[in-house]
Amino acid sequence: MASSSAAPLLAALLLAFAAAAAANGAPAASDFIRKSCRATQYPAVCMQSMASYGGTPPPRSPRELARAALSVSVDRARSASAYVGRLCGPGGRGGGAAGAGPVRDCLENMADSVGHLRDAAQELGGNMGRAGSPGFKWHLSNVQTWCSAALTDENTCLDGLSRGVDAATRSAIRGKIVEVAQVTSNALALVNRVGPGN
Repeated sequence: MASSSAAPLLAALLLAFAAAAAANGAPAASDFIRKSCRATQYPAVCMQSMASYGGTPPPRSPRELARAALSVSVDRARSASAYVGRLCGPGGRGGGAAGAGPVRDCLENMADSVGHLRDAAQELGGNMGRAGSPGFKWHLSNVQTWCSAALTDENTCLDGLSRGVDAATRSAIRGKIVEVAQVTSNALALVNRVGPGN
């Protein structure tokens, strides 16, 4: 009888211990994220995007944080691409006949950006080999190259909108793409912090 009454008490103590451990780990994780975000070009955007990431447990290493940032970038790029697709599709306000080409070009650039970011996230999340080895450096170089290519695609989209697209459409698309470019820039900065042991 004594052992059956001890079981609920033991379970309650374990739950309390787990909750305290999680609470103690959260400030350390958020301090790590805050300090890491300071190294990016858009620290406030970095903090906001990592808060919206919702990964459990929160990232605790440079590699985990970079992968989370890439995941956010993929999601934002997909969302922006879908938005541009709606503008350019039937019934969309793609800027009329003159603006349809630049908006379609932007859509293609964003599709490429999504692919590059997805590839970068998969590469960073895979087995990169022993930290510091030639294989690790090769995988990390791939991730950096894909992030840079995604940024180039996003900027190419923005540049193309300056010709033949009405002001309202250009402004609407620009807002979405600038947001994606900022999180992608931050992701690249965090990827650049990944090194041996991370």
